Amino acid sequence: MAVKSVDVLLVGGGVMSATLGVLLKQLEPSINILMIERNEKVGLESSDGWNNAGTGHAAYCELNYTPERPDGSIDMDKAVSINSAFEISLQFWSYLVNKGFFPDPQHFINRTPHQSFVWGEDNVEFLRKRHAAMSQHPLFAGMEYSEDPAVLASWMPLIMDGRDPGEKVAGTRVLHGADVDFGSITRDLIYNLAKQPGFELLVSHEVKGFKRLDDQSWSVTIRETIQGKVDRVQSKFVFLGAGGGSLPLLQAAGIEEGVGYGGFPVSGQWLVCKKPEVVERHSAKVYGKAPLGAPPMSVPHLDTRVIDGEKALLFGPFAGFTTKFLKQGSFLDLIKSIRFNNLVPMMRVGIRHTDLTRYLISEVMLSTEDRIECLRSYYPQAQLDDWQLAIAGQRVQIIKKDKKLGGKLEFGTEVIRSADGSLVALLGASPGASTAVETMIGILETSFAKEMASEAWLEKLRDMVPSYGQVLVDDLELLKRVRDYTLTTLKLTPP
Repeated sequence: MAVKSVDVLLVGGGVMSATLGVLLKQLEPSINILMIERNEKVGLESSDGWNNAGTGHAAYCELNYTPERPDGSIDMDKAVSINSAFEISLQFWSYLVNKGFFPDPQHFINRTPHQSFVWGEDNVEFLRKRHAAMSQHPLFAGMEYSEDPAVLASWMPLIMDGRDPGEKVAGTRVLHGADVDFGSITRDLIYNLAKQPGFELLVSHEVKGFKRLDDQSWSVTIRETIQGKVDRVQSKFVFLGAGGGSLPLLQAAGIEEGVGYGGFPVSGQWLVCKKPEVVERHSAKVYGKAPLGAPPMSVPHLDTRVIDGEKALLFGPFAGFTTKFLKQGSFLDLIKSIRFNNLVPMMRVGIRHTDLTRYLISEVMLSTEDRIECLRSYYPQAQLDDWQLAIAGQRVQIIKKDKKLGGKLEFGTEVIRSADGSLVALLGASPGASTAVETMIGILETSFAKEMASEAWLEKLRDMVPSYGQVLVDDLELLKRVRDYTLTTLKLTPP
């Protein structure tokens, strides 16, 4: 059995591993990195363009990021956090554009206004309060609001065309929103990594086991999936960034910090339209309010998408339930993930979230005609023949222990690290890829703390992310300078 020795092992060929790999190589060119991916190509699961919404999540239009408090006020904390994180991604991508990592920024990101749309008096009142609160915040200054059907028709013609003129409606928009092809980002980053010495990519390989060595490094058994050849990798640091596949890997690693975690898999489907005369009439991402009982990733939205240079419209997602943890996974994934230490949290979550279960079952039972009727709530004149059903990626929501509830279901992302920081796993879903850069920098701060304290790494990091170590909302001049830089570099500046 061959043994390979590396500094860093990245498990999973998606946007998270790619981002961490590029950050490390920019900070320390001599570092030795191995990336393994179980599929025959990288970026085929959650990072693939059609497996996610492609929204550059900045909380401009996503209403679930700004819940209403019991007193009727708007809670902006999550929106501010997500927007700040996306600004870090924009800075890093701008740096990479200037370094030639991408052939052109429009290869992976395109200006697409972010809009919210609601109907009904209660929802209009909510959106009115949301805009009033957000437009006063420096990160969201410039957000527009209207209840005028004529104005809304100019913002979102497909959505207003054919709508009841007596219906109470409202919308907001931010012109510098973005559509992001995370599949293209992933492939471009890994392509550039592969050209550098000290980086190796192994596709069609999977992890079969972990062993902690006396020197605190990790011995990881890997298997080639086609011919079954088994090898061993010894690494000082291991990152489990395999999307839905991260939970079984975390369990196999056996670190104490991973005990008690479970997963709740949620599948998804999109309605997709590529008819040119329809596609050209909509240039925005328009988000509405989620149905009662729906998980956050099922907020309906009608989106412009640009994937591999091709423009299309997408509506959904329609949620569903499967026992797979990956799109190309096994129906036994959920069952195999059940342990004595996570059984109680999973059972408690199952009992407490019966409304979610019923919602997912109802979504699975929808016919194509039912889905078109849902679409017509946003696009009244939608025609069945113009739309095709496409399968989205798998999302494994986090189930964890909770002293009060016994078990808790989380819809965000979470980093689980060993006590010494030598192994890190990333679990969860939205906003996911949009916050990849901030999340990976956070991993560097804990797992590479000594190096991150050095002036050489700090100087390089500030070169890649000019606002690093500062809070944008505390320095409005810095915020303006950073946004001018990123919007210009990435060609997101409104006309």
